[in-house]
Amino acid sequence: MSIKRTSLFLLPVALLSTSVLAEAPTQGFVPSKAVQTQQQGFNGPTYGLNTVKAVLDAGMFSDDTPVTLTGHISHSLGSENYTFTDGTGSITIEIEHDKWFGAQVTPETKITIQGEIDKEFNHTSIDVDYVRVVS
Repeated sequence: MSIKRTSLFLLPVALLSTSVLAEAPTQGFVPSKAVQTQQQGFNGPTYGLNTVKAVLDAGMFSDDTPVTLTGHISHSLGSENYTFTDGTGSITIEIEHDKWFGAQVTPETKITIQGEIDKEFNHTSIDVDYVRVVS
């Protein structure tokens, strides 16, 4: 193809693509006025146990079963251990420092925790993977 022919072919393509690119959504930094807060991820039914009573009633083969519980931390047991209650019972939970994700919680704060059952011979607790404050 000659240069003239190529130029004639590319000119309309370039003009059309600039209008398409001008309407493309902005990526990267967005000014703070335009930022909208949205909860990310799935919000709906979850697989696993969802009450303290169900966790405590689970059989001896329930170790590592996923749980999602909503309730309150009533008090600290020291280190990374806490007592969690949801109205159906109380259970010890373990929340490592990096699992709080910036949440600040008091006994009055309603939270949802996600984790797994940690079933020992004489003790059942929950290893928490995620803490979310419920609004």
